[in-house]
Amino acid sequence: MNTLADRFHQDVLAIYERARNECDYHHHRFLQMVHEDGGLEVAHRLLEEDSVREGLVTLWRKDRLDLTVEALVLKPEYEPLFTEEEISKARRRLEQLGVTAIGHSASN
Repeated sequence: MNTLADRFHQDVLAIYERARNECDYHHHRFLQMVHEDGGLEVAHRLLEEDSVREGLVTLWRKDRLDLTVEALVLKPEYEPLFTEEEISKARRRLEQLGVTAIGHSASN
């Protein structure tokens, strides 16, 4: 069965692979969490946190916020998987780092 949650999980794995291949960014603990708990559960946990995590900052430094869980959360097709609060938090985090639209930072 290919549910919306399954597609989100696959997209989480895809952004990890892209970050690894395109940015030489390896975050083994994140990948382990996704394999153990699923991409959706990991996204919910990350959005519960108030602090900005290291991976988000690293991808910001590489100008690749498009490869973050927050960017995936903001895709319209995944809106049903998240609360309004989670979506707002994801948007706020990216805006704080200069994103004016998904995949485009203020410096672009």
